Amino acid sequence: MAYFLGVDTGGTYTDAVIVDEAATQVIGSAKSLTTRGDLALGVGRAVDAALAQAGVAAADVALVSLSTTLATNALVEGQGGRVALVFIGFSEADLERGGLIEALKGDPVIRLAGGHSHAGTEAAPLDLVALEAEVGRLADQVMGFAVAASFATRNPAHEVAAREVIRRVTGRPVTCSHELSANLNGPKRALTAVLNARLIGMIDRLVAACERHLEAIGVKAPLMVVRGDGALISAAMVRERPIETILSGPAASIVGARWLTGEKDALVSDIGGTTTDVALLRDGLPEIDPQGARVGGFRTMVEAVAMRTTGLGGDSEVHLITEGLDGGLRLGPRRLCPVSLLAVEHGAMVHAALDRWLSAEAVGEFDGRFAIPMGGNAGGLGPRDVAVLGRLTQPMPVAQALTSRLEVAALERLVARGLVMISGVTPSDASHVLGRLAAWDGAAAEKAVRLLARRRNGRGERFAPDEKVFAQAIIDQLTAQTVDCLLEAAFGEDAAFAGEGPEALARHPLMRAGLAQHRGVVEITARLGVPVIGLGASAPSYYGAVGDRLGCRMVLPEHAGVANAIGAVVGQVSQRVSGLVSSPAEGRFVAHLAEGLQAFNTREAALEAMEAALVAEAMARAKAAGAEEVQLRVTREVKEAEVEGRSMFIEATVTATASGRPRVAHG
Repeated sequence: MAYFLGVDTGGTYTDAVIVDEAATQVIGSAKSLTTRGDLALGVGRAVDAALAQAGVAAADVALVSLSTTLATNALVEGQGGRVALVFIGFSEADLERGGLIEALKGDPVIRLAGGHSHAGTEAAPLDLVALEAEVGRLADQVMGFAVAASFATRNPAHEVAAREVIRRVTGRPVTCSHELSANLNGPKRALTAVLNARLIGMIDRLVAACERHLEAIGVKAPLMVVRGDGALISAAMVRERPIETILSGPAASIVGARWLTGEKDALVSDIGGTTTDVALLRDGLPEIDPQGARVGGFRTMVEAVAMRTTGLGGDSEVHLITEGLDGGLRLGPRRLCPVSLLAVEHGAMVHAALDRWLSAEAVGEFDGRFAIPMGGNAGGLGPRDVAVLGRLTQPMPVAQALTSRLEVAALERLVARGLVMISGVTPSDASHVLGRLAAWDGAAAEKAVRLLARRRNGRGERFAPDEKVFAQAIIDQLTAQTVDCLLEAAFGEDAAFAGEGPEALARHPLMRAGLAQHRGVVEITARLGVPVIGLGASAPSYYGAVGDRLGCRMVLPEHAGVANAIGAVVGQVSQRVSGLVSSPAEGRFVAHLAEGLQAFNTREAALEAMEAALVAEAMARAKAAGAEEVQLRVTREVKEAEVEGRSMFIEATVTATASGRPRVAHG
């Protein structure tokens, strides 16, 4: 009998489930707080509890699969380690394209001549001596390097040469853009490589934490990781390409939703601590985003499920809107540590600070906020950032960590680097106040929400008379923003509204009137035309009101809180590789192979050579990713033009896909 172990590590909780493959049912599940300081602790507690509940010995586990939202959360919150971009054969203006400057966030760029033409021939030689000097200078200031060269998908020689120099000189991880995508658009490939390099340390720590605990308890099964398109890859492969785990957790949740409910056509909405992820199931399957995964405002070249990810979750930051007379609320996109959670381990400090702030007549600018040191690589920090970080030897009120207003920006930079986390009021705290949640310190939540409610709007009045009224306002705002998320996804997937801007349609006054069943001189009725599958531990608490508002059937499966972990072990391994065949002159056909350009006299010979190379690579990747009984599919996309009444070959893209179920442990 085979037992599968699924693990999902989110921003707040780590979930584990045991699935009986023969009975296709969940026989054990558990949740544990994600322990960012040492991820192995949270993973271990969840895994051990799930095994104990299922009554399954560690040695009987045949497959372990991991999904995570850590990479997605980092991009949504603008966090990650400091990296350097080696930009070969591009102009200064190319840095402005595709959001690359925003993604770099001031991290260093080494711009060098070089790269190739669209035909794969060298445009200019690469100065490896200059590269060696520059990367040597930056080695101690960054955690990794991203390399992007012009037309590297047509000829990767300069990226490969740069990678060898960087590894030899620095020993740091290197991401080459051509390894992440076979598509053109150099700046977009560079952005994807930068994000990948930024995530390597985080995902490596998570994989290592899982492996350490599994080895310690005697699990011999291979460790797989869910990719953003829902397929599985080996842990070794994901260490090199962590960018492929963006939308890993949401992709796993869709697989889990289908497995748990049997629904074929539905919107799947997964609310976590940091994000809400929405995707459409059509005939039981989600769509793949043809433009590449979009997360945190960045459009990447990573193949992933067509998913709308919004910075809205149970631990979203509560912002007070002070413009206008009445003011209002807005949630996210940044995740905070709930005050009620911080008080579990640091109760004396948290309660003392809250009592002190509540005893004062006026509410101070930083009252109700705490700073928590997270550890990590502090290379490349400025003097002011170092000074603030040096004071944060333990969690403390934000005002205590700052000596002047000039240091506020320094604290924000530390938060962006993931070196510090802010604690403040979140919907999770509001849920404690309203009695919907009792996992953490409810008394601390009541004090923190009461303190925030005392702030003044434009009329000079308090935002709410007491903590319960304000807590309900926070939950109502969560409902309103969730409704907007679902409507955006629905309009985005409805062909009748193509090109109309789903964000504006979701918030249009006519749409709001229709949902409210407006009856006046004009009568308007609107509702969502498909059911919603609500996932996430807090979905049962929040999503009833969402279903009522949208006038749709709300499906809340029994194991909604651990759907990601379930989806992690019921997917398939799939590896896809693409290559180009071009025709630079009549009667000459060039296959752009990994080892270099190869010319042929006939189109078919070039296509067959490319197909054979891609099939071999896809098979090798699928087996390295852990697949057994691999199945192959090859497609050709040929572009031709009519010239003087006859067809002329322009180019062709050949794609090979190898897929299969992952290997399981035997005996």
